[in-house]
Amino acid sequence: MKYNFDEPVYRKNTDCIKYDAMEAFWGVSDAIPMWVADMDIKTPPFVIDALKKRLEHEVFGYSFKTDRYFQSIINWLNKRHGWNVKKEWISFSPGVVAGFTIAIEQFTNTNDEIIVQPPVYFPFFESIENTGRKVVYNNLKLKNGNFEIDFNNLESKITDKTKMLLLCNPHNPGGRVWSKEELLRISNICHKNNILVVSDEIHADVVYSPAKHIPYASISEQAAQNSITVMSHSKTFNVAGLTTSYVISANENLLEQYEKALRIPHLHMGNIFGTEALIASYTHGEEWLSQLIDYLKENIEYVDSFVKQHIPKLKVIIPQSTFLLWIDCRELNMTGQEIRDFFFKKAKIAVNEGSMFGPRGEGFVRLNIGCNRKTIEQAMAQLKDAINNI
Repeated sequence: MKYNFDEPVYRKNTDCIKYDAMEAFWGVSDAIPMWVADMDIKTPPFVIDALKKRLEHEVFGYSFKTDRYFQSIINWLNKRHGWNVKKEWISFSPGVVAGFTIAIEQFTNTNDEIIVQPPVYFPFFESIENTGRKVVYNNLKLKNGNFEIDFNNLESKITDKTKMLLLCNPHNPGGRVWSKEELLRISNICHKNNILVVSDEIHADVVYSPAKHIPYASISEQAAQNSITVMSHSKTFNVAGLTTSYVISANENLLEQYEKALRIPHLHMGNIFGTEALIASYTHGEEWLSQLIDYLKENIEYVDSFVKQHIPKLKVIIPQSTFLLWIDCRELNMTGQEIRDFFFKKAKIAVNEGSMFGPRGEGFVRLNIGCNRKTIEQAMAQLKDAINNI
């Protein structure tokens, strides 16, 4: 089946954050929304069909996770990533952020230090700070258009209060897919220093060849026993509003403690429709995803080519993963606030300004290209005109 990703999707007045909350967040209502990390692409028909079928049974009471749920995850991770996961390793989370926040609360104490590697997904900072822990920055290095981990700096930041490392794998906003060698170095450092690794792998399925996602816990038994992985189908298949994710750990003690924390506020059951969407995505989603990745890659190439030809002061960091572009705007010689005002008020494009992703983010923006080509063409034309009018 050939899927049509050029089809327009109208999301206004559907209570979606990306469109309907833009004015509340940013004070503008007429910008092209390219900020929130969900896609302006229709949820796949096989997911819609699964939800419609479940709606035919007109009772939506309490439910539990059956073998269909576990087996769909096991099959997908094995086929897609070569990761052989067992049923007893899998738990639930109502979202990836909820998953790593629960892990922070359960496995660290107030005033403990947690390492992050910015610029990085900003809820990392919020979850650490709002639970009374301390953020420790191991800033990534941008070399030749690619992010690298500063391993010397990483080791120098570790103290006896350092208890956890939050890993973004693949990386958001940089789109970097970490190599096995890099992951092994992280594992060895964290094992030596008794630091638990919590790996956010929500973007694992949108990866551009020849890059290949490597689940952190799959690299060695050492990594598997000293980690918790949080994953979801939600970004990939555009169902984030169904608040369904899952947590994996081969360490029985870690998973038991995580589930204890999950059950205290009764978060473990999830919702019927999120479960059905996950099963449908992982059972029928391979061909749809293959075509989506091809489409998104062409979107990236279009933006990069356009910027090089028409807006050479900007530079696109070509991602190995995600439908997000990290764009270097430092040659505009603007502050972060000035960049945000420029994009929102002059170019009329809603983006995430880089400083919200932590140190070394200022001077950059994150642009969501998970939309149809016409939208991207319009955004680039507006950006070109705005740059020319500076």
